[in-house]
Amino acid sequence: MLDTLQRRFTFLAPHIEAFGPADTGPRPAVLLFHACNGIRPHIRQYAQKAADAGFRAFVVDSFTPRGWNETAAVSLVCSGMQLHGYERSGDVLAALWGLAQRADVDASKLCLAGWSHGAWSIMDLMTQRLMRSGSARLMDPTPEPLKGVKSLFLVYPYINFPARSNTHPWEFKPRTLAVLARNDFLTAHAHSLNIVNHLKAENVPIETLDLDATHCFDEDGVHFGAFMSYDRACHGRTEEAFVKFLGETMS
Repeated sequence: MLDTLQRRFTFLAPHIEAFGPADTGPRPAVLLFHACNGIRPHIRQYAQKAADAGFRAFVVDSFTPRGWNETAAVSLVCSGMQLHGYERSGDVLAALWGLAQRADVDASKLCLAGWSHGAWSIMDLMTQRLMRSGSARLMDPTPEPLKGVKSLFLVYPYINFPARSNTHPWEFKPRTLAVLARNDFLTAHAHSLNIVNHLKAENVPIETLDLDATHCFDEDGVHFGAFMSYDRACHGRTEEAFVKFLGETMS
């Protein structure tokens, strides 16, 4: 059975972490969506960077509500067996719908940020009109929550099959910054640039930050040689770009 927006948000809400200034007034907000291995410390670090810059930040956990720990997530999601980006795009829409109703959030100034699988989910959401039941695997999808989305921040996005951006144009076109790793083994840098160029041709205002790094370069503790290795300098550049981008698109 398909979830309603309300039911999906209620499902996710207990596992959404909030960061930000202690006041209660409405502020621009960024929603952060983790990669296929779940929430790792660096995601919270990005959220804190946003909070330190005066924004509200919400880290959305898609796995704990489903009963998946890191081992299960890697086995089920990283392998592609469950929760493709299209299905998780319902989490993105529901979180956006629910969090935009908070009194301390300025619903007219929102950013969606995603890492790998999280970026895939955000990008898949952009390809859907959200006008019919079943879109984003929800009973009652609506494009209304996207009206306040000013920008997307996508870090080493997964854009290989079956990501919809390979075959579907974007219905929504917020300003986008994609941080691409030149040595990404999950989505070749050349393929990512090809998708970016297609999006530009569709009038999506997308730019890239291209780094000499691997997939998951900003996750300290990841060391798999040429496939995935932590790069402190590239991590720092991405954090700086993140805060700058939030300021440019939501201030």
